Amino acid sequence: MIYPSTKIIINKLAACGTTTLLMLTIKTWLFIALGGFAAFYVITWLTAILKSRGDERNAPTLLSAGIGFVTTFFDTLGIGSFATTTSLFKLRHVVRDEVIPGTLNVGITPPTITQALIFIAIVDVDMLTLVLLIAASILGMWLGAGVVCGWPRRKVQIGMGIALLIAAALTLMQVLNVTAGAGAALRLTGTKLAVGFIGNFVLGALMSLGIGLYGPCLIMISLLGMNPIAAFPIMMGSCAFLMPVGSVRFIRKGSYDLRAALGLALGGIPAVLIAVYIVKTLPLIYVRWLVIVVVVYTSIMMLRSAMTERKAAVVRDAETSGP
Repeated sequence: MIYPSTKIIINKLAACGTTTLLMLTIKTWLFIALGGFAAFYVITWLTAILKSRGDERNAPTLLSAGIGFVTTFFDTLGIGSFATTTSLFKLRHVVRDEVIPGTLNVGITPPTITQALIFIAIVDVDMLTLVLLIAASILGMWLGAGVVCGWPRRKVQIGMGIALLIAAALTLMQVLNVTAGAGAALRLTGTKLAVGFIGNFVLGALMSLGIGLYGPCLIMISLLGMNPIAAFPIMMGSCAFLMPVGSVRFIRKGSYDLRAALGLALGGIPAVLIAVYIVKTLPLIYVRWLVIVVVVYTSIMMLRSAMTERKAAVVRDAETSGP
């Protein structure tokens, strides 16, 4: 039997709980969700690290930490770190080629989550726009990856590379006031919001081909009339939700180099903290120039990768058809 006074107390507690839930902002819920993804990743990786403790070969080196610092610094500026880190790994023979993808994902996930938490907290952007575009990238990875994986990677790289060069030229025209001035909006509505959702859905799906989201997302946000700085929480939030899940798969399969991944994580997090200050304090005109540099760089790297893969395919065909 529940006494009337007890019922009153229970009702008041329930009302307080409901009020507390309603008082939580969309940003708070986003942080809670991101924290859940991060915890899932951290627990999985810590378990793997503890199993290998005592093995000095897994201790991170100054070289891997230095690579993580440099590449993540530029990654926080929007340039992306996968291509640059891969190049440095190959140049210094840090890890075997077959475990580079897993090492990149596992090691760069902590800095990426750090980026997302900071930029979502400090950058003014409409939360509905932010949540919808992050959700679009996640849906793209889960629903669109199966379709995109069937596309020829080289043709996608060439198409994206050319499209990004054209987009960079349009942005340059905006900066030089050749066309109407670029926008400084912090939200998308109506048709633009729909275009942004579809665009980030496609970019999320393309990540399954190893095509980075940062550069294309930067230019898409800018061309839709938003302040380019608003792209930072969008693109980093998208990757912060996508990467932990992919990293856990690599960790469980052991398809990564623990030593190098630890170095990337340890060197990357302080680099984020330094680079964030630079991005936050840059005047808008310099941010637009940064977008152009980032997108041109991304385009060149895509076209370069396409050429490299073509040469590799020619060599394989010659070896196959040889006597």
